[in-house]
Amino acid sequence: MKELSLAMLRAGIFGFGGGPSVMPLFRHEAVKKYHWMDDDEFSEILAIANALPGPIATKMAGYLGYRLHGALGAIWGVICHILPSSILMIALLSIVGWLSSSKIVIGMIAAVMPVVVIMLLEMALQFSQKSLKGLGIVMSIVFFAIAILLLEVLHIHSGVAVILFLIYGAAHFKLVERVKRWRKGGDAS
Repeated sequence: MKELSLAMLRAGIFGFGGGPSVMPLFRHEAVKKYHWMDDDEFSEILAIANALPGPIATKMAGYLGYRLHGALGAIWGVICHILPSSILMIALLSIVGWLSSSKIVIGMIAAVMPVVVIMLLEMALQFSQKSLKGLGIVMSIVFFAIAILLLEVLHIHSGVAVILFLIYGAAHFKLVERVKRWRKGGDAS
């Protein structure tokens, strides 16, 4: 439980910018530091967690805790992850009037934003590489375009988009095999 506690506390303390920006921290703890899983499994768990309702960070903390120590580990993982930010929020809300106009705090937030952007870009690059490996360049570009259309043009909820892509992903390899068989049959004619 000590490793789980430390990992979740670190992710909770250094997790600026909301759920998705914390995922590189979870990945570092679960994959690189403690070797609880490999990159592929982390990506799969992250995709499933994204498809479920609720905050992504607490779902990941709960999953990692459950994986390591069962139901008690899940509860403990979530508590350790949310405790630092909960304590800080309570403390900071008590002085929010002063902080909202503090140039120091505004500067701190502005200085942290580039780090959050790079963390998100790193995660996006890793997912792009996995997409290329699993789907190929053409299908990856097609899915990227469909995702932009669904999320940015049609403003479909991201959970719905993830579910649609999961449904396709479940049938992808069967579809690829059918296309290959069809092409072989078409070439023989």
